[in-house]
Amino acid sequence: MHKIEIRQAKIEDAATILRFITELATYEKLAHEVKTNIAAIEQSIFSADSTAHGIICEVNGEPVGFAVYFYNYSTWLGKNGLYLEDLYVSPEYRSIGAGKAILKYLAKLAVAKNCGRFEWCVLDWNEPAIDFYKSIGAKPQDEWVIYRLTGDALLDFAS
Repeated sequence: MHKIEIRQAKIEDAATILRFITELATYEKLAHEVKTNIAAIEQSIFSADSTAHGIICEVNGEPVGFAVYFYNYSTWLGKNGLYLEDLYVSPEYRSIGAGKAILKYLAKLAVAKNCGRFEWCVLDWNEPAIDFYKSIGAKPQDEWVIYRLTGDALLDFAS
């Protein structure tokens, strides 16, 4: 029997979070794009002015997954939303309900914080994740296209 527990991440989890970020990026074939390190995770998730939050999923006391989330805002609803930036569960724990436990924890948090939405993105080729999200009742938002400024394009536009 697997005992799944979800808890708020602590600064001591920064190295574990970095490991999970790297594993997620490798799965998404984007490991070369990971630029963060333990110090940056400590600052961006655990500092007093951080807007990001982390949770750790443990099975029998062992970290097997994580999620990072933050609150956004819907002008139409006049409410905050909870945005899931990353969710990752180690492959050997994907069939025992760890991912579902993470999402349920975050959904309960969104409800407790009176959020009007709980949202996330998924790569269009990640069929296992898409099937999983559909199985819990999540609906794709096909009418929206994400735009991004990053790196030199962001710097150039800002100046």
